[in-house]
Amino acid sequence: MGLGIGLVGLPNVGKSTTFNALTKAQNAESANYPFCTIEPNKAVVPVPDERLEALAEIVHPERIQYSTLDFIDIAGLVKGASKGEGLGNKFLDNIRESEVILHIVRCFEDENITHTEGSIDPIRDIEIIETELLLADMARLESRISSLTRKAKGNDRDAKAQLGIAEALLTHLETSSPVSTFADSDSDAFRALNKEMRFLTSKEIIYGANVDEEGLEEDNDFVQKLKAYAVAHNREVIKLCAKIEEEMVSFDEEEKMEMLESLGVSESGLDQIIRKGFDKLGLMSYFTAGVKEVRSWTIRKETTAPKAAAVIHNDFEKGFIRAEVISYEDFVAHKGEQGAKEAGRMRLEGKEYIVQDGDVMHFRFNV
Repeated sequence: MGLGIGLVGLPNVGKSTTFNALTKAQNAESANYPFCTIEPNKAVVPVPDERLEALAEIVHPERIQYSTLDFIDIAGLVKGASKGEGLGNKFLDNIRESEVILHIVRCFEDENITHTEGSIDPIRDIEIIETELLLADMARLESRISSLTRKAKGNDRDAKAQLGIAEALLTHLETSSPVSTFADSDSDAFRALNKEMRFLTSKEIIYGANVDEEGLEEDNDFVQKLKAYAVAHNREVIKLCAKIEEEMVSFDEEEKMEMLESLGVSESGLDQIIRKGFDKLGLMSYFTAGVKEVRSWTIRKETTAPKAAAVIHNDFEKGFIRAEVISYEDFVAHKGEQGAKEAGRMRLEGKEYIVQDGDVMHFRFNV
């Protein structure tokens, strides 16, 4: 399931370094100058999930397959991007294709790494980027309103219905308010408009506070200001040191945990970002566990059993009969499928069953 998280931020804030660490491959150039990333880098990133290892210890499969997310490293934006400054609208379109935005914000001082604005100020940096996203949405919406107005004059009913919501949304944007706070966002007309326009300011945003090594254990002033801003805007902050995360790419799991412990943190910032991004996309996992493979399958929350089966193969949905379901906790507690069956912990579920995160499933079907 290819759902994208776009990495954005001003030039030289650590986006490409973060991307390198996320993908566990040094395939995004990092350099101390603006616009070193001139094409969007895309990569598929496994979602860390300790439950798969626990299942594998019981089943002893030939391989383990994790759920994945698409991450897109987008060139640094600058003031005026919505009008074509810097690398301009091309990269705003790259963001539009993402479902969630990870905004990397520089929260450390280093005289050897230049900043396009000449100083470190995370709130200013956020406002620069988010203003450009807002202006881009306004320009796109104004163009759409012009088109709808012409159609409405020709008595196009759909155009008339959408024109009203589009004009109300433009008024909302003109107050410097993002699409995500628009009061009529639950209306069918808005949903249709947003589906077509893919407004940048309608997307979920996670702030990645990029700190130096000293900033990992204790929040510095920059991080404190960022967290206060995030609370006021109903967003989340995940702290990381992109440089250290990139250094840990080649570490095995034991070395990685030793490094994190020495830094006074219990979990990698990037692992937190991946998990949080997965959740923000409205995704969850169910498992299949056999001797060939233990696998995590990605579905949207509130998915029915037949739709979940279709992720494996469309024929599974077409010929769905029922699903054999064991919760992850029961599968582990009873040492596998047979033990869970003997303990009466396996259930047969029908077409209306809503799959739960961590269900271990086997589908019965007939085509």
